[in-house]
Amino acid sequence: MREENQSFTTDFNLLGVTRQQQHEDFFFILFLFIYPITVVGNMLIILAIHSDSRLHNPMYFFLANLSLVDIFFSSVTIPKMLANHILGSKAISFGGCLAQMYFMIALGNTDSYILAAMAYDRAVAISRPLHYATIMSSRPCILLVAGSWVIGNANALPHTLLTASLSFCGNKDVANFYCDITPLLQLSCSDIRFNVKMMYLGVGVFSVPLLCIVISYVRVFSTVLRVPSTKGFLKALSTCGSHLTVVSLYYGTVMGMYFRPLNSYSLKHALITVMYTAVTPMLNPFIYSLRNRDMKAALRRLFCHSASSTPM
Repeated sequence: MREENQSFTTDFNLLGVTRQQQHEDFFFILFLFIYPITVVGNMLIILAIHSDSRLHNPMYFFLANLSLVDIFFSSVTIPKMLANHILGSKAISFGGCLAQMYFMIALGNTDSYILAAMAYDRAVAISRPLHYATIMSSRPCILLVAGSWVIGNANALPHTLLTASLSFCGNKDVANFYCDITPLLQLSCSDIRFNVKMMYLGVGVFSVPLLCIVISYVRVFSTVLRVPSTKGFLKALSTCGSHLTVVSLYYGTVMGMYFRPLNSYSLKHALITVMYTAVTPMLNPFIYSLRNRDMKAALRRLFCHSASSTPM
């Protein structure tokens, strides 16, 4: 068997977030704290929306799907990082590495398109309130969510197949705590020019929902500013504030990671990935629930119902 084919069966080493052991211990404790909060918090959002008929509308339908994506998003990377730390290992198989890369790209793209759908929903609600029920009926909402999943997976597949065709002949140390496309391309001894072009094309696909979000909010605020009412402006901010906060956190860190030349990437940039892979999915439930009276009321009813149905 040729050496380049043998490289496909060799484990990679996930270097983590830093090279210093005491810092890795800190991030282990941090992730051990973040992961259950992320799963429980997002699951509570889903259960509250499902159990409360007053939240059965497009905005909360999109929010429930965003929470589902965030649970999967964190589960792709954090459990492996925690397990490796406990076992004193940094290894991940080639197949496991490709699986991580595929799901991170797919879920990241799905997340961004659902955020765009949420922005579009708010734009329709504020700029065309009389037609909102018709435009945002069940069928368009389901199509928007289904389209988000399809685009996310369609964008992930070519990157994964192209990476699978590369040879990795020497260094197998991935400069991150999970298998990301950028450090993997840096490790390849193959010609990666086409892969790099496809990666930047993927960044372009990822930027489309950001453009849609910007256009949606331009429409929102242009509609609000045409009505000389401070109350209307504050209501729009209240309605859209949580979503804008999540979009800023998510896209701010992602752009800081991927809108840069490939050769500028190093292990220090793994700190940026912690924000959008772990911290942002954990914060989303708090951002949406703490600033939303309907969600807080639904969560209280969910807890009260659970307490009343618990046998004495």
